Amino acid sequence: MSQPERWSVSWNGSDGQLEAREPTRPEVEAAAARLSGWYNEEHNRSMMSNDEEMDPDDVGDHFDSVWKEGGRNFLLYAEGRLMGDADLRHVDPATHTGEFAILIGERNVQGRGYGTRFALMLHALAFTALGLERIYVSIIPANRGSLRLFEKLGYERDDSPAARSYIDEDDDVTMSFGRGDFLRLHGDTARQLVIARRPPEDSALP
Repeated sequence: MSQPERWSVSWNGSDGQLEAREPTRPEVEAAAARLSGWYNEEHNRSMMSNDEEMDPDDVGDHFDSVWKEGGRNFLLYAEGRLMGDADLRHVDPATHTGEFAILIGERNVQGRGYGTRFALMLHALAFTALGLERIYVSIIPANRGSLRLFEKLGYERDDSPAARSYIDEDDDVTMSFGRGDFLRLHGDTARQLVIARRPPEDSALP
């Protein structure tokens, strides 16, 4: 399954402009070396339960794979500086659900609220323009930072069969967040965001 268009979402706040965009292939290629370094960094790797080194070509293959399976990849920027990436994967058009993952790459900026703000932006996009109704996350218990991020956003523990279908290990923590709760908690902030289709010349499929 391929999407006919790509999206971006931006937020002008007190700490400058944040932007999350679905990248074109050249944008992925430009970011691949830095993303590879972040994926392979010891702490990040352990929090993602990533057992394999990823070189820049592997990064490109990962982005292509998510896209071709109907998911959505995003590159994250603060004032034009690459900060990390995120994706909506396992998107199911029948149930209007998907799984979310996010990485703020540089260790010295983790824990400063960027992950929460970018996640809020992407959930606004997912629950409005993309039409999702519920989003799931699966997190290893040691990843306290991600657990705090999603709790702050409004996620609640979810041990339903649907949520547990996303686990990699039996002790993974599963949580979910519905569209109605998101709009109730973050509707005012979501209205400050600029959600837009990327221009056709930027939206060609890989």
